[in-house]
Amino acid sequence: MPILPGITGPRDLDGLSRSQLTELAEEIRTFLVENVSQTGGHLGPNLGVVELTIALHRVFESPDDPFVFDTGHQSYVHKLLTGRQDFSALRVRGGLAGYPQRSESVHDVVESSHASSSLSWADGISRALSATGRDDRHVVAVVGDGALTGGMTWEALNNITDDNDRNLVIVVNDNGRSYAPTIGGMSRYLNRVRTAGAYKDLHHRSDRFFRAFGPVGRALFRGVRGGTHGFLSRFTNNEALYSNLDIKYLGPVDGHDIPTLIETLELAKSYGAPVIVHAITEKGRGYQPARDDEADQFHAVNRIDPVTGEPLGSSSRGWTDVFSDALVRVGEQNPRVIAMTAAMLRPTGLAPFAERFPERVYDVGIAEQHAVASAAGLAYGGLHPVVALYATFMGRAFDQVLMDVALHKAGVTFVLDRAGVTGPDGPSHHGMWDLAMLQIVPHIRISAPRDGARLAEALEEAVAVDDAPTVIRYPKGGVADDIEAIERLDDGVDVLSRGESEDVLIVGIGPFAALAMDVAARLRAQGIGATVIDPRWAIPVQPSIVELAARHRLVITLEDGIRVGGIGTRVRQVLREAGIDTAVDELGLPDEFIDHASRDQILADAGLTASKIAQDVVAQVLGTRIPVARHAGETGAIDLPLRERR
Repeated sequence: MPILPGITGPRDLDGLSRSQLTELAEEIRTFLVENVSQTGGHLGPNLGVVELTIALHRVFESPDDPFVFDTGHQSYVHKLLTGRQDFSALRVRGGLAGYPQRSESVHDVVESSHASSSLSWADGISRALSATGRDDRHVVAVVGDGALTGGMTWEALNNITDDNDRNLVIVVNDNGRSYAPTIGGMSRYLNRVRTAGAYKDLHHRSDRFFRAFGPVGRALFRGVRGGTHGFLSRFTNNEALYSNLDIKYLGPVDGHDIPTLIETLELAKSYGAPVIVHAITEKGRGYQPARDDEADQFHAVNRIDPVTGEPLGSSSRGWTDVFSDALVRVGEQNPRVIAMTAAMLRPTGLAPFAERFPERVYDVGIAEQHAVASAAGLAYGGLHPVVALYATFMGRAFDQVLMDVALHKAGVTFVLDRAGVTGPDGPSHHGMWDLAMLQIVPHIRISAPRDGARLAEALEEAVAVDDAPTVIRYPKGGVADDIEAIERLDDGVDVLSRGESEDVLIVGIGPFAALAMDVAARLRAQGIGATVIDPRWAIPVQPSIVELAARHRLVITLEDGIRVGGIGTRVRQVLREAGIDTAVDELGLPDEFIDHASRDQILADAGLTASKIAQDVVAQVLGTRIPVARHAGETGAIDLPLRERR
């Protein structure tokens, strides 16, 4: 009989034998491959933590012992063991989230999926438990070795040692990879531990020797391991690293050996002070296609064939691909251009540049703050860094953008992938704050290309700016079809279409230029003249936009970012400063945390569809009872409320 369907909560693990736990691990791997291959998601990381998660839930008592997962993409096994086994709608509206989510279960604590923050959370929770008399409970933080490249992790470790009278267990899930092979000095250090033949051989031989004597032998092994560890640490010096931080270190242990994991975690649980358990795991464990994937061991996949691992569905050319090719061309033309990223070389499209110019690429690990400040130094030294990040992670380095780059007039270009609505990954991954956040930086220039041709064009223009930060941002997914301008104005603004009359000026930011064109066509069908422009460089607001706004009755701005403090707000401010009183409607995303759903669903919820926008504009221009083209070729008289102006 299968074991997994009978697991409705962690305590169902208590009655299973060690052999049944091993059988359960194999069932979970089969479940993950079969289900995640149908929906997409983080497959490789979860295949690597099956035994570790089983052992954690066997030893600790969630939710009384809170679990904190760093980034949370490796929490699928945790979800299964806490009673959530319907993965049919994983990362789909109404289905399970791809990260821990409090609304799903009391077993989920931290929803943010930004790396390196788990130890700070765990430190705070454990201090709170101690301060409120609940110091019999344990706090468990599961942190990947990739997260150890982030500065917050080390800040937290430094502070954790201030109060050693707490039940805090830190599990380092060490697989040598985050999105890609982990880099930096800490990575090299852990890799020596991971590959130290003398250590592993002696550890495993002694383990096998004592296990041969059954329970008594295992107890003896636990007893002597503390003594032998001092000898073994001569090969790794790993214990010295953490003991200098005043934190007990246990390991390294085989992260796929359930009995050893349970014994080690029980030791950690009984210690009564902060302790680190170092578990060595294999990303993609048990699934050959993932193990064969040299890029990232199937870190995140779309729909795939569960047998072969081959992707299913169309593989259209994406925005990242266009940037990747354009950067190589720019690098060939300009030897001063170098590329930087934060542990995301392949996801941000830098791999081809790295292959062409290996000496001109810097991957700093999960350390966005360091990347940006270092980029300022590189610019001071005469280079032009192109820093490629996901838009959602830009906030982690805002202070450095403001004080290290902009204040020092450093020529640094930031390329923000996955900007705007990203969809299935949920609130912590939507790149919807960058436009509002970055436009307050003095002298910054922000471009949102409408198509692939404009992306390549913007990159060439950006790397020519050596006295201020420049930003290029684009969304996730397939690149939009090129939209050619009918006119380029003197300040670089593109006019995409003009109506017979100058009733409405529609400012389409980035790929929303296509949406603006659709809206304009619907308005023209109602006899309303609409001009559509693409600023190309959304910040600063160009003079021609002020001139065009003065000639129109209404200005509509469309942006794939939050309305509050967005580009539309900046346009309104510039118009008022120029004495232009044309009404402005700023359309964008609400200032809310938006749950996982498809991009189309989220945009529809926000009213960012051509039909809804056109209806609202018609209502403002012509009145409340008018014929409106709801779909191509369809008209009808409907009642429409006046749009509430901001």
